[in-house]
Amino acid sequence: MAKSKMLQVEVVSRTEKLWHGLASSVVVPSVEGDLGVLVGRAPLLAVLRPGSVAIETESEGRKIVEVSGGFASVDSDFVTIVVEEGNFAQ
Repeated sequence: MAKSKMLQVEVVSRTEKLWHGLASSVVVPSVEGDLGVLVGRAPLLAVLRPGSVAIETESEGRKIVEVSGGFASVDSDFVTIVVEEGNFAQ
C-alpha cells in the first residue's frame, strides 16, 4: 500500500506514547458504538468508552490496545487516540 493511502496513528496516555505508526484502518470504542476510521475520513472527535482499539498496521499486523476511556481525534488522515490507561492485548 502506498504511504499516501495510509493513516498516521498515535496512541498516547497522560504519561507516555504507547504506539505510533502507519495503519490502513483503526476501530475505536466510542460511547455511541464502535467507530471505524479509513483514509479520507471526515474530521471527527469521539469520546471513548472502555474497550478495545484495533489498529491494522502496515508492518506489524493487527495491534489491539485495551483502553479505559479517553478520546479519538481524526484530521487529515492523522488519528490521535488519547487514553486514560492503555495496555496491549496479548
